[in-house]
Amino acid sequence: MMDKNNYIYGKNSVVEALLQNSKRINKILIAKNTSNDAKINEIIKLAKQNGIVFTFVPKEKFQEFSQYPHQGVLASVSPVEYTDFYDFLSQKSENYKKVIILDGVEDTHNVGAIIRTAACAGYDALILPSRRNAQINSTVEKTSAGAVNHLPIIQVNSLSNVIDKLKDNDYWIIAADAHGKENYFDIDYTNMNFALIMGGEETGVSKNNLKKSDFVVKIPMLRDFNSLNVSNAAAAIIYESVRQMIQSQNHSV
Repeated sequence: MMDKNNYIYGKNSVVEALLQNSKRINKILIAKNTSNDAKINEIIKLAKQNGIVFTFVPKEKFQEFSQYPHQGVLASVSPVEYTDFYDFLSQKSENYKKVIILDGVEDTHNVGAIIRTAACAGYDALILPSRRNAQINSTVEKTSAGAVNHLPIIQVNSLSNVIDKLKDNDYWIIAADAHGKENYFDIDYTNMNFALIMGGEETGVSKNNLKKSDFVVKIPMLRDFNSLNVSNAAAAIIYESVRQMIQSQNHSV
């Protein structure tokens, strides 16, 4: 019995891990009779370059992963190496920093999708609590399309303490909540360090963290419907901040 959390699967995810952080990979399992596949050949080439063991195995070996789109490739990996929160705070930057905080997001697909969006949007880190939140596993890595290798991920014991420390270091805290006072596009994201908090699928951002927030924003619903999926909501807000940043840069030229 293989621990699925210790494997990543799918051709693109394995290639991304080989390119970005090959030291995490212990070995690669490849289904037999796939050597004519261009992506498989790329995986073999990269494995050889990085001195990583790869083995051709019968397709029956993948039976435990039959519910996943493994595409005939599994890579045994070490856990994601988390970034230390205080090391992150100490890093100097010429630009304002943007981070996203997950507060009780329990669906691994949502976590992976948010990581992918944040990485594509140039965010500087993602912060998640060590409890009551989905952690980084193979599903998150697959859903993120390898973005876990591009975005610093910080795991902390107390979000409350981290939010206080961010505020002490000139970060503005923005929480997303269906009952927020302001629309998400009415906030100026361009001239401040900020941390965006996205809450859990059922519970939203905790009351304590809402109280600590400088802004509580909502996404307007034009029909009588509960709310967007948390990963879709995060994408909308993240890319509003990107739109404002690009617009600000264009005006300054």
